[in-house]
Amino acid sequence: MSETGRKKWYVLRTLSGKEKKAKEYIESQVSAMEWTDLVSQVLIPTEKVYQIKNGKKVSRERTFFPGYIMIEAELQGEMVHMLRNVPGVSGFLEEERTIDGVRKKMPVPLRQAEVNRMLGKVDELAASEEELEMAFYVGEAVKVIDGPFNSFSGIIEEVNNEQKKVKVMVKIFGRQTPLELNFMQVEKI
Repeated sequence: MSETGRKKWYVLRTLSGKEKKAKEYIESQVSAMEWTDLVSQVLIPTEKVYQIKNGKKVSRERTFFPGYIMIEAELQGEMVHMLRNVPGVSGFLEEERTIDGVRKKMPVPLRQAEVNRMLGKVDELAASEEELEMAFYVGEAVKVIDGPFNSFSGIIEEVNNEQKKVKVMVKIFGRQTPLELNFMQVEKI
């Protein structure tokens, strides 16, 4: 992760929704100031989510820590000042320290365990096939949109969020029949 042992991960607070603009600005400033050897990565923790719109599966990226940017850097000199004054950035996660008898707010580096957990979360979400941004509930009416029972309607009897499946009771030839379907095969009515 680190090119040198002195680089550490820090967290910058941003305005929610302005993470990408702040990241682009930071990267352009790092390049302009020739700090590429001091800054390894600027990361916005995101995850890919899927949702159903008009019966179609649509994917999009969602920030899972809105308002935060992670940066791996060796903070020196005016770099801290520049990062604090990036448009849309409200500052570092900091703590007050006494240095030479003067109390100063200093950026606090993340512990390696925290970094591993956060980067593991990023990797885990990137590796997962999909995460559906739709909750189903027992007793809810749904319509089958995929498979041999396409266009049948029914009521949810069971929800298995771990396997992303629902058991739906549909009427086939006048009889109530249970169907086990994936979340992607049904939509709310």
